[in-house]
Amino acid sequence: MPAKIENGNAGRVTATPAAHRAIAALCAARGGPVMFVQSGGCCDGSDPMCFPGGELTVGEGDMLIGVLDGCTFHIDADLYEALGRPRLVLDVEEGTPGGFSLAAGDGLHFVTRVREPRHKAS
Repeated sequence: MPAKIENGNAGRVTATPAAHRAIAALCAARGGPVMFVQSGGCCDGSDPMCFPGGELTVGEGDMLIGVLDGCTFHIDADLYEALGRPRLVLDVEEGTPGGFSLAAGDGLHFVTRVREPRHKAS
C-alpha cells in the first residue's frame, strides 16, 4: 500500500524511464516495495540510498517528498530546505551503489539530479 503523503510535498521527486524500470525490477525481485532516502552528502556522496521497504526507520526530521511506483522517497527536512526545496529526478548510472544501498540493476546505482525549472517565454 503506498504511503500517505501528509506534508504537502507530493510530486517533489520524479523518475526517468530507466529509474522506473529499475524500481519495477527491484520490487519484483524482492516481492515488495523499496524505499529511498536521499543522502546528505556524507560518506557515500549525495546518492540516494535504496532499501527494502520499511527497513530503515525514518525520523521526525525526515520528510516524505514523493512516492514513485509505490515506493517512498524521503529526505532530511533541514537538508531539503538548505538545498532550496528542489524538485528531484531519480535516475540510474553505471557503478556500484555505496554503503548498504540496493543496486539499481547489474552494475547500476541510483542517483538524483535537480530538475531545472521551466522558464516562461518573455
